[in-house]
Amino acid sequence: MDAPRPAKTRCAWHPCLSGLLLQLLLAVCFFSYIRVSYDSPGPLAPSAWERAESTLQSPAQRPLLILLWTWPFHIRVALSPCSQILPGTADCELTANRAVYPRADAVIVHHWDVMSNPRSLLPQSPRPPGQHWVWFSMESPSHSLRLAALDGYFNLTMSYRRDSDIFSPYGWLEPWSGPAVHTQVNLSTKTQLVAWVVSNWRPNLARVRYYEELKVHLPVDVYGRGHLRLPRGDMMATLARYKFYLAFENSQHPDYITEKLWRNAMEAWAVPVVLGPSRKNYESFLPSDAFIHVDDFPRPQELAQYLLELAKDEQRYLTYFRWRERLQPRLWSWALAFCKVCRKLQWDQRYQTVPSVAAWFT
Repeated sequence: MDAPRPAKTRCAWHPCLSGLLLQLLLAVCFFSYIRVSYDSPGPLAPSAWERAESTLQSPAQRPLLILLWTWPFHIRVALSPCSQILPGTADCELTANRAVYPRADAVIVHHWDVMSNPRSLLPQSPRPPGQHWVWFSMESPSHSLRLAALDGYFNLTMSYRRDSDIFSPYGWLEPWSGPAVHTQVNLSTKTQLVAWVVSNWRPNLARVRYYEELKVHLPVDVYGRGHLRLPRGDMMATLARYKFYLAFENSQHPDYITEKLWRNAMEAWAVPVVLGPSRKNYESFLPSDAFIHVDDFPRPQELAQYLLELAKDEQRYLTYFRWRERLQPRLWSWALAFCKVCRKLQWDQRYQTVPSVAAWFT
């Protein structure tokens, strides 16, 4: 006997038809809703698209737009892709074209260029929502006027100060990435004793007062306006002939260690004699045996005597260059500073307000 066959499932014709029609109706309504939500010119449609784009597009696909409100000191500077300057950083679009202000992600304001009248020289149009304003200065507080007029305007600070939101020192030391290629000073070229390049000669400044006492006991060749002529193209070749360089800052403030040390002394392979912040502050940037601090001596006369003795003792003199066997100096640039803003905004999109630049910087 054959096994019994399972009974077929049956349904009435009208209930099945009703279910199919209901599913079709729901599908039509669903797709109609999607078209209305995204195609409608109503206020919700752009927000929906913007949210979708913000989650789908990476910084490489949609580079951040950064506006340089002015070229620094009103001088156009060379720019390079940030991916080349800071490896691992996506490129940003850097421009000084103020027409892009309404859609810029950030605006960099160089303080020197607006400090004569900040309220009128800052952007006058309403700030677009979420746009970052970056206060930028490489000058010391002694040469930064009208800081209080900027209170409440900015979201980020960038300067040589280590406590800036974006730290941009004049120079730094980093380990050799490969074999050290040049770590020995050529003593045969060091035929002169002490040099100093100065453009801002003001008798009331601490550095000028110190020099006036030092020169009584030590011959110093002073270059710059009103002193020995020094063509810019010959600067490093000239300074390289000296054993010591006076890296005297124009004012004394924390972390204010400028190109006077990082370029003039370091690139000339002259031992820096520094006047600026404290020795401890310098040692945050340099090995203790890479420089001579004026504070190491009770009077300029004692410093003069030490330099004269050191110049005659080659072995002791060479100890000031031992750090170069493991470290190499690097120099700041405008392009690097701008790219640090680019990197900061890619890494950290938090929006904050700096209540008072003046209270922080002075």
